[in-house]
Amino acid sequence: VEEPGLVLALDKQDGAHCDGVAFRVPDHEADATMVYLRERELISSAYLERQVEISFRDGTRIPSVTYVIDAEHVQYVGDMTLEDQAQIIATAVGGRGPNDEYLTNTAAHLAKLKLSDPDLDWLVARVRRLKQ
Repeated sequence: VEEPGLVLALDKQDGAHCDGVAFRVPDHEADATMVYLRERELISSAYLERQVEISFRDGTRIPSVTYVIDAEHVQYVGDMTLEDQAQIIATAVGGRGPNDEYLTNTAAHLAKLKLSDPDLDWLVARVRRLKQ
């Protein structure tokens, strides 16, 4: 039985930023890469494809494609408290598996990249406690 959970998404807000990794795609792979990304990211209308200018630590700025949550979409829950998110994630199971695995896998991958998010770390710890 599926019990839909939550997904992580970029949420464009004034003054917000996201530390992450940018991938440069060779020109000869650009079209195929965009097809792949659109099939993966645009499976519902919850995400919007956006071209944004990203900044690197050395000050370099380049245009890039990213996907952000549509704040007008019915599935948007940007104002949900972390505790409420944890309660959902701890029990939710979707078509791709348990929601808590998605959360912990995402956090572990970010840790490998030396990227941290205090809210995400709090969620991982809280969901672990809820599942005990």
